Amino acid sequence: MAFATFWFILIAVLWTGFFVLEGFDLGVGMLHAVVARDEAGRRAAINTIGPLWDGNEVWLIVVAAAMFAAFPDWYATMFSGFYLAIVLLLAGLIIRGVSFEFRGKIGSHRWRTTWDALMTTGSVLVPLVIGIALADLVHGVPIGSDREYTGNLGDLFTGYSVFAGITITLLCAVHGATFLTLKTTGAVRERAALIGRRVAPVTAAAVLGFLAWTHAVSGKGVLVNVPELIAIMAAFAAAALTATGREGWSFAATTVAMAATIASLFVELYPDVMVSSTNPAYNLTVQGAASGEYALKVMTVIVAVLLPVVLLYQAWTYHVFRMRVSAERFQGPGAAHD
Repeated sequence: MAFATFWFILIAVLWTGFFVLEGFDLGVGMLHAVVARDEAGRRAAINTIGPLWDGNEVWLIVVAAAMFAAFPDWYATMFSGFYLAIVLLLAGLIIRGVSFEFRGKIGSHRWRTTWDALMTTGSVLVPLVIGIALADLVHGVPIGSDREYTGNLGDLFTGYSVFAGITITLLCAVHGATFLTLKTTGAVRERAALIGRRVAPVTAAAVLGFLAWTHAVSGKGVLVNVPELIAIMAAFAAAALTATGREGWSFAATTVAMAATIASLFVELYPDVMVSSTNPAYNLTVQGAASGEYALKVMTVIVAVLLPVVLLYQAWTYHVFRMRVSAERFQGPGAAHD
C-alpha cells in the first residue's frame, strides 16, 4: 500500500521538523540561565524564542495526531505501553510552558530563580524522554502476539535508549547555543559561542557512537545509510565551525545534524513501526499497522492542502522576528516586559 509508506515517511518528516524547530527552543531553555549572569541577559535569551516556542511545539501535537490517524495500531501499542513515560514527557512540557508565562509575573529573585530551574529541567526532560522512546522503537520492546505491550517502565530504559536520549539532548543543547549566537548580542552571545565550542565536539562524538550503535541494533548490514553519513559529517562540521566562530554556518550544521540523526532512526526502523523484543513475528509493520486505504487517501488530500499553509505561516513568523535581541533592552526602569 503506497499510501501507508507515504504516511510513514510523512511522520518521519514531522518528527524531524519537530526536533529541528523545537530543538533550538529546548536548547535555549537549557542554557538561558548559563549564558546570562543577570536578569536582563536571561530575559534576552528567553525572548529569542518567545514568539516561536509554542508554535514549534504544535509539531509534536501534529505528529501524534498523524500517528493516531494513519497507524492506529502503532499509536495504541506505543502510547499505552509508554504511558508512564508520556506522562513524564507531558510534565516536562507543562513545566516548561508554565515557566515561560510565570517567571516574569513577580519581581522576586527567588520566584524567577525557581522558574528558571524548572524551565531548565523541563527543557532537558523533553528531548531525553522522546529520544528514549524513539530509540525503543528501533531497539525493540516486549510486545505480544495481540500487539499489546507486555513490559513495564523499566523495559524502556536500556543502555542504547538512554544513550539515544542523551545524544539528542546534547544535539538540542548545541543547536540552542548556535541559535543564541545568531539571535543575541554582547556577553550573552559570547557565552553562547563558548558553550557551543565546548559542547559541539562532545556532541559529535556522541552522534557517531549513537548512529553506529543504531546501525548495529537494526542489523541491516555493514554499510551505513545516507542520513547516518550526513548526520556524522554535519555533527563534526558543527564542531569545526563553532570553533572558528562562523555563526550562520554553525547553526546550519547543527540543523542538518539534528535532522539527519532523527531521519536515521526511521530509515533503520522501516519497514517496521515498532520492533518486538519478544518475537520478531510480533513486530508492527508499516503495512500491517496502517489505516484503510480510503482513509489514507482522504488524509493525504487534507495534508496536501493544509501543510503548505502552515509552513508558509511559520516561515513568515520567523522572518518577522528575525532581529537580534539585546540584553540592554531589558535594563533600567523603562525596560520592556517579557
